[in-house]
Amino acid sequence: MADQNYRPQRTAAERASRVRFRRAMALLLITLLLPGSAQLVAGNRRVGRIAIWTVIGLAVTAGLIFGISLLWHGLIFQLGTRPWLLGLFRIVLIAGAVAWAGLFIDAWRLGRPLELDLKQRRIVVAINGALAFSVAATLIFGAHLVGVHKSMVEAIFAGAEAAEAHNGRFNILLAGADSDGGKTRWGLRPDSLTVASIDAVTGRTVLIGLPRNMQNFNFDDGSPMDKEFPRGFDCDGCYLNGVSTWAGEHKELYKDEKDPGMAATVDAVEGITDLQMSYYAIVDLNGFEEIVDAIGGVTLKVRQPIPVGIPTDSFYTHIEPGTKKLDGWETLWYARARHDSDDYSRMARQKCVLNAILQQTSPADVVRHYQDVAKATGSTITTSVPPSEIERFSALAFKAKSQKISTLSLVPPLVNTSDPDMSDIHAEVRKAVKKATPKKEEIFESPGTDGETKAPTQKADGKTDGKTKSAGDAEAGSDKGGPVTGGSLGSRNKGYQANETDDLASAC
Repeated sequence: MADQNYRPQRTAAERASRVRFRRAMALLLITLLLPGSAQLVAGNRRVGRIAIWTVIGLAVTAGLIFGISLLWHGLIFQLGTRPWLLGLFRIVLIAGAVAWAGLFIDAWRLGRPLELDLKQRRIVVAINGALAFSVAATLIFGAHLVGVHKSMVEAIFAGAEAAEAHNGRFNILLAGADSDGGKTRWGLRPDSLTVASIDAVTGRTVLIGLPRNMQNFNFDDGSPMDKEFPRGFDCDGCYLNGVSTWAGEHKELYKDEKDPGMAATVDAVEGITDLQMSYYAIVDLNGFEEIVDAIGGVTLKVRQPIPVGIPTDSFYTHIEPGTKKLDGWETLWYARARHDSDDYSRMARQKCVLNAILQQTSPADVVRHYQDVAKATGSTITTSVPPSEIERFSALAFKAKSQKISTLSLVPPLVNTSDPDMSDIHAEVRKAVKKATPKKEEIFESPGTDGETKAPTQKADGKTDGKTKSAGDAEAGSDKGGPVTGGSLGSRNKGYQANETDDLASAC
């Protein structure tokens, strides 16, 4: 009876074949772990040394950048907003992909595939191909993302010079506009205008809303439009949202400006608010829904049905009441709907959308959907903020997330939009900005978890520090004051709280 534990002895040729197979696999493995090591062990040592020292140099550089960024968070923003540096990094990634794949092919050659039997040869070829393709594809995809990011930076940040804070604040004009069918990049009539006045130290923000139907307002002293309209913008049918169109038709007034319409609009906003604009940002509202979709939507409280479209539209429907996560299409209509509503409710809803995006968008959301976010923002937003200032405003945005946002809207009953009193408007703006500017002792005595200043929420006597009523009081007053038309508390007759509050989140 045959011995069941008997195993046939392998021949010398079979043992040699297994050794060659293991050697071939080892060369592929060490190429994956440390590119160039296969060449250093069994091939052209000069090539191997170059590859290994290149990898070590890149690893040390990455480690230094990571270590420094832990102490100086702005380093990543500095490196990530230099188009020339991004272009160089993209080339490095592409070159790395080609070189690494070449090292895998050479490692396969060094494994002497012709000396392997057919089955072993197929295994080595398959594994080599999979590894070479995987590392090359990963690096090429990384190069693609860097290219997308570079395009976004170049498309959005058009400014060349950094502006200083004015009276301790950065004032940024946020304009929402419609594309005009592709004739120009930006529509000539801004659909919404909001000034974000940001404290340069604490990030405490005031949103100042300007109604598009304001008339007879003054421009900034000494500006081309001020010389053209010394008594105010009093031409027939002239409204604030028509300044851009008027200036676009009279470009000779702004010969040195790339965008005469935006330059004139800035002069109008400075004249109305008596604030000097540091920068502006324009959002193409037709692409706004792509941005919201890219970040995964925003959650908003809908207090009454908000129309999507107008009754004659085939898609006409409503966003029903409730706290809901809206996609880009729904968020756009939430912010823009005017049917069965009014402009001032619309302004309040737009502020609620801005607050929701600021509070609900996390860095993890942006990273997770980065390609979609970059593509959407690159084709939708442009700004005069230079790339060198991204670090500063990113830090201020993080600080703003932990604080209340104040608002002031220059709308009835506070302002007569057809015949505004400019002195009264300037006084209201100064008052709103002053309330949102912390005193020195607050800056040093009320640090947040990361060193930022938290806005005081309550006075020493226990009284609240803002104008916002409790939700119950506001809801109760809404029915008496007139119909509620939007997400913000309040009414058409008494005003919408999101338009003038010390705490935007509670008003929405």
